[in-house]
Amino acid sequence: MIELDHVTKRYGDAAVVDDVSLTVERGTIMVIVGTSGSGKSTLLRMINRLVAPTKGRILIDGRDTAGLPEHDLRRGIGYAIQGHGLFPHRTVAENIATVPRLLKWEKDRVDERIDALLAAFALEPGLFRDKYPHQLSGGEQQRVGVARALAADPAVLLMDEPFGALDPIIRDKAQEDLLAVQRRLGTTVVLVTHDMDEAFRLGHRVAVMADGRVRQVGTPADLLTRPADAFVSRLTGTNDRALKLLSVRPVGSVVSPGPADGPPLPETASLRDALSALLWSGARALPVADASGRPLGRVTLDAVLASGRVG
Repeated sequence: MIELDHVTKRYGDAAVVDDVSLTVERGTIMVIVGTSGSGKSTLLRMINRLVAPTKGRILIDGRDTAGLPEHDLRRGIGYAIQGHGLFPHRTVAENIATVPRLLKWEKDRVDERIDALLAAFALEPGLFRDKYPHQLSGGEQQRVGVARALAADPAVLLMDEPFGALDPIIRDKAQEDLLAVQRRLGTTVVLVTHDMDEAFRLGHRVAVMADGRVRQVGTPADLLTRPADAFVSRLTGTNDRALKLLSVRPVGSVVSPGPADGPPLPETASLRDALSALLWSGARALPVADASGRPLGRVTLDAVLASGRVG
């Protein structure tokens, strides 16, 4: 869906982004993580040409973005930032309708889209449509900001530290909402963060940046089990790597045949959740079921512990 081909951004003699090549598959979440000054936000902004590359090409759905009018490019890409950026003088509904109205959607279509997005983010349309941003909590404002970015059904959503200003409990809920909506809509997401736990929770793949370069790209499990260098190893965390590994692997990856007593675990639950359930119940095994409740087998304590071993 998105291809960055040897992309560089220079300011004078300094390369803020230095010869980066990266591919983002359609319908996935790519998280770009790195310390302050690593070039991650500049890289993100080059995708919708808020920043122009000095060298290299960026293609979206096979089309070179350099050949597209900027306003057409940006109307087809959702953009959500830290602090939400809502228009304070517009209601929630008016904020969400911003791009659809620019695209001259019919009023009925706009209203239907507003209500659908509010419902998707657990914001009752009847209660929230006519509120102003100052009447919302921080988490509600952030969810409206993401809803606005998705309003015109963009194929691509760019997110720059979208949850960084939220407290941990609200941030956790906002991340859950994003995952649920992304699965429902199939949107391709590129998200920038400095928080490695957030990267592991949200990313199908994670790109680690430092000094303008991508040091490693892979699944969360790849980065935890096979860090490319000492920097990636430090960033992913050396002390609690086993627990992090359990957090990014699903129960479905270690299901074995056979019965077990107790309430079934969903196959999408993390192995860390399974370990907690096993230790809490005192059982050596628990049943596993799919989303429809169909039994798939069981997960054992031994299998969970074996999956947490690194190396």
